[in-house]
Amino acid sequence: MSTTVVLGAQWGDEGKGKLADILANESQLCCRAQGGNNAGHTIVANGVTYDFHILPSGLVNPNCVNVVGSGCVVHVPSFFKELEALDKHGLDTTDRIYISDRAHVVFDVHQLVDGLEEVELGGGNIGTTRKGIGPAYSSKMTRSGLRMCDLFDEEVFEKKLRRVVDGYKKRFGDLLKYDVEEEIAKYKELRPKIAPYVVDQVPLLQSAKEKNAKILVEGANALMLDIDYGTYPFVTSSNTGLGGVITGLTLGWRSIKEVIGVVKAYTTRVGSGPFPTEQLNEVGETLQKVGHEVGVTTGRKRRCGWLDLVVLKHSHACNDYTSLNLTKLDVLDDFEELKIATSYSHKGQKLEGFPSNPDVLAEVEVHYETLPGWKKPTTGAKSYYDLPSQARAYIEFIEKFVGVKVKWVGVGPARDHMVVRS
Repeated sequence: MSTTVVLGAQWGDEGKGKLADILANESQLCCRAQGGNNAGHTIVANGVTYDFHILPSGLVNPNCVNVVGSGCVVHVPSFFKELEALDKHGLDTTDRIYISDRAHVVFDVHQLVDGLEEVELGGGNIGTTRKGIGPAYSSKMTRSGLRMCDLFDEEVFEKKLRRVVDGYKKRFGDLLKYDVEEEIAKYKELRPKIAPYVVDQVPLLQSAKEKNAKILVEGANALMLDIDYGTYPFVTSSNTGLGGVITGLTLGWRSIKEVIGVVKAYTTRVGSGPFPTEQLNEVGETLQKVGHEVGVTTGRKRRCGWLDLVVLKHSHACNDYTSLNLTKLDVLDDFEELKIATSYSHKGQKLEGFPSNPDVLAEVEVHYETLPGWKKPTTGAKSYYDLPSQARAYIEFIEKFVGVKVKWVGVGPARDHMVVRS
């Protein structure tokens, strides 16, 4: 049995979905370990564009079973809405998607509280998706949350939910416009609908391991949004790196054979927080426009800047990648020259690593290497040596600096726009 883990190496939106789709085509099981429907993957398969949020993108492969793991948080109405959207595209998901009974539930009240907490923060807001992810994880950590297994005992469910809501009402008072009885009534209808999808993850994954199944773990968000190793507090509320895979799924570290870091050929992020290589100029506008940099989940324009190898090296130090997938190289096709960030300094002192303090990060001076552009299209490339020599030099600079091989190179949006290096 072998497990391959695909993780975002920057601030998310690196294009993990395409590689996950390719690898899921060879996998019997595809799992999500953490996060909720604040994640977004776009996959183009057979001319059809699919948007995934809480669902693993392995659903595109009709022979792949999919699991939403214990480390995830699930908004049940959104889960069904996403399944319905796939059904409209003609994708049959019957008996191929399951949710761990230990995964926590995101309620409508969590989503409302998410918005109220952002308002409280004012100008220092996090820039969350307002999907209720943070409040749901907060409930989990204070041991007041409800798990999927709690949905099936009506008395326990109602008691626990009312207790959660009472706590929020004490905090927000009349600002919280929410009727708990309405949500309780909603779950009377949802309970029998969700029941067939909820399973005990532990024996399911144990069985897959015993059968030597090929397993794919699809990371959500990315390392720089990790609650511990990202740009805290401008992060998500879960461990988005390899640590979250180990705790969110019961696969065991010995089963992991590959950890692939997905990195965009430049850098983007959505929401608030320091972004050292951001380009608030024509460069940033060009990257945004050519790269169609709009969030799948939020619809917000992404902030854009040069590739940051300080970020990537920090990401590798945390996740120990075995290889990299460099995506959206084609977006750089028309640049005369390209800059790559290789180090930071603060108040005249060179920094050894990526700073934990957001105030320091906001003040760093970025040091760049400048490489020539290639001014040729890369989208038609089928092999590595079909790429212009300057594009190969760009890739090899990244490899040498980070110390990890770039095994896959994305050169366009379609499934077959991927150069694979032997």
